Amino acid sequence: MFAATPLRVVTELSPPHQTIQNGEVAGLSTALVKAVLTEAKLETQIEMYPWARSLRIARSLPNVLIYNMARTAQREAEFHWIGTVAAYQFGFVALSHRNDIKIEKLQDAKTLTIAVQRDDLSANFLMNNGFAIGQQLVLAADITESWQLLLNGKVDLVIDDPAALADMAASLKLPQEYIRFVYAIPELAQQTWLAANIQTSAELVTRLKQAHHKVAATALYQQVMSSTYHPLQ
Repeated sequence: MFAATPLRVVTELSPPHQTIQNGEVAGLSTALVKAVLTEAKLETQIEMYPWARSLRIARSLPNVLIYNMARTAQREAEFHWIGTVAAYQFGFVALSHRNDIKIEKLQDAKTLTIAVQRDDLSANFLMNNGFAIGQQLVLAADITESWQLLLNGKVDLVIDDPAALADMAASLKLPQEYIRFVYAIPELAQQTWLAANIQTSAELVTRLKQAHHKVAATALYQQVMSSTYHPLQ
């Protein structure tokens, strides 16, 4: 027994890493998180909420794990960093018929509107680079709402990973040719983490880190981090 407070794991919907299959949280990163929990001999249900809510829960309650978390300077002291569970290259995505959208550098996007998720790494990055809410940026609760804004013509762009487009198109029941990856943002290429609330017990953090270290030596880890793992196969 590591603490009286039950262990919780929170995340957001973000295919292909965090999906829902048959009522259960699934996906590439989820497979790694479940492997870490199994290796650590821990049992809990993974809860899925809009990112801002998951982040709020993970910041405020002990023994809460969260993924996929970008490890930023602002967040460094707020969490224990268990280990990486995904690799992303984020960039701008548009509808394929929007031939007028051409982006060769980040600043070119300032003439366009972009849906971003509240408290998301991409939103914070754009705001730090001169993009403003109410001008270029439209806040959404989660990635699905961002995509709906794009599909309904309310914004010009969303931010996503090219490796995620096929899964996102499938979840939205769209042909993949309907959307296109426009521009990769170099600063948003990074690995993301499974993290724990800073008040989580040292014993539990150590147990999770040791479990992640073992999982990181597996073929599953290498496949997920290179986005070659297909859990439905």
